[in-house]
This record gives sequence, C-alpha cells and structure tokens, in this order.
Amino acid sequence: MIKSCIRVLKKNGEPIRRELLEMDLLDKSVRISAQREFLYLPLTEGQHEDILKELPGEFELREYEFEEQKGQLKLENILDEVPHIEVIGDIALIEDDVAEPERVADAIMKVKKNVRTVLAALGPVEGEFRTRRFRTIAGEDRTSTVHTEYGCRYYTDMERAYFTPRLATERSRILAQVSEGQTVVDMFAGVGPYSIMIAKKSPDIRVIAIDKNPDAVDFLRRNIELNSISNVEAIEGDANQEAVRFASTADHVIMNLPHNAHEFLDAAIKLCAPGAIIHYYDITPGDDLFDSSLNLIRKSASRAGRTIQLTGSRVVRSYAPRQFNVCIEVKVS
Repeated sequence: MIKSCIRVLKKNGEPIRRELLEMDLLDKSVRISAQREFLYLPLTEGQHEDILKELPGEFELREYEFEEQKGQLKLENILDEVPHIEVIGDIALIEDDVAEPERVADAIMKVKKNVRTVLAALGPVEGEFRTRRFRTIAGEDRTSTVHTEYGCRYYTDMERAYFTPRLATERSRILAQVSEGQTVVDMFAGVGPYSIMIAKKSPDIRVIAIDKNPDAVDFLRRNIELNSISNVEAIEGDANQEAVRFASTADHVIMNLPHNAHEFLDAAIKLCAPGAIIHYYDITPGDDLFDSSLNLIRKSASRAGRTIQLTGSRVVRSYAPRQFNVCIEVKVS
C-alpha cells in the first residue's frame, strides 16, 4: 500500500514518531518500515504541510509502500467512540465523565497488554502542587508506576506529583540544546523528567532541580538512584528563594510551570549567567501566542538591568479550545 510518509534517520526518528502520535498524524493501519539507516513513518490522509513544520529535526516527505497491519485488535474495533487516553508506565488514564467508563477500561486492558490499571480522573490538575484525584476503574488498585522514556525511568504517583508523557518530545528538544560543562536549573522539576534526561547526557553537566512539593522531590531523589546518576542536586524549596543561592550560575533555566511561571521570572533572570537561555512555558490564547509572554520576560530583564534576545518560540500542544501550551526561549545578556 503506497502512502505519504516521513523519511528520517533512525537515530532521529523517535521524537518525530512521538510528535506524530500526539498530533494524530501517524497512520496506524500500516506498519512503520525501516530500510538501511532510515525510518519510514506513514501519515494519515490529508494536507499536513503546515502542521509538519512544527516537527523537530530534519526529515523528508516521501511516498513509500507499506505493509498493512493485520490481526491487531484496536480500540475502535470495540468502542463506538474512542476517548482521550494517556498511558503512564502500566497505568492508563481516562476522564471520569467518559461514557461507560467500565466498558472503556475493559477495552483498554484487552488492547493494551502492558496496562495493569485503568484510572479515571475525578477532576482537573489543581492546587499548589498540581495534583489530581483518581478512582480505579479496572485492574490493580494503585496510582503509582514506573514510566520509561528515552532510556530514562521515572517512578511517580499520579495523586502525589504531576507527570505527563505528552512532553517527551519537548524534553528531548531541550536536551539537544544543552552542552557538556553547562549548568541547568530546572525551577519546577517535579519527579525529574527534564533534569534526569539532561543529566544522563553527560556527567559533566550540572543540574540543579528544584520543587516545592515534598512528595515530588522524594520521587526525584528515588529516580536519581533509579537512573544511576550523580550530577543532579535535588532541592525541596521555593524557586524564588532558591534563586538567591544560585544567582548568575545557570546556562539554561527551565520554567515548565505554564500557569504560574510568570511569578518566577525575576528569579529566573537572577539565575542566568551572561548568555544563558531561559525556556519559558505558558498557556496563551490563539490570538496572542507569544507577544504577551515575551513582554513579561522583557520587563523582568529590564528590572534587573539586563536585556533579552528571542531565540525561539513554538506551540508545544493544544491545551484547551483556543488555548495553547507554548514555549518561548530567550538569551539573557
């Protein structure tokens, strides 16, 4: 079966595969193919040129003959309507307002053989520590698991610390910008998905990982051991206060707290060594993706007598109708 596809080097294929999955552009009716050093990722029908501009790395659009997937049970074979599902480790998450949640959970466990528990979220992410409450729909009655991503393992408990696999491609993109010998401050580290991936790149990278949630920091320290790394300093504390200790030391500052990162911009500027990059995440409306956030960063820099230069801006993912999770990157002088 001949289909449009993306041809990418195997070593660079995983971030693009994840991004295509997240955007529902990967055609699952045929098998992903590999030939020599290249990976061929089949695309769903339609015109995707504008969307594909958001993909990381280098790739080519091609036509390729794929083998059809046969005999593979899919959720759409069982359910009339497939709800949004997020899989973290061996736990699948659905929303509590899904129609017939028990039937959906049963279908998930039949199709996704690695899933041992299905949880329904009882509400949105909330509170200072960005946690959620769940109820068990099927399988083992637990909210903790170990999630594997890009060769890193993360122990987490969904009711005690925030974690999402949907930012895997974004984390890999930041990783590519960090060089040996640099210092990275992860201001809202959680269980460590940014910090640990970056630290594993080289023992010569110093990572300072800060979080206010004591449970998240406990999991972070456990994950440092789980991944056998020694170049992450895990700190339980408020990033605004901890910035004083590490003033002017950071080459990269990661601000992944989209709803409240603006409250910590003065601290982020204080952390920056000359030439440092701030990776600032925000939730913005569709008619103002970057400008208002960039102005906030510029004002914080001005208060400190410093200047910024925009180095990159991108939509990370859709967050809600007309609301987008964005990343803005600036160089601080």
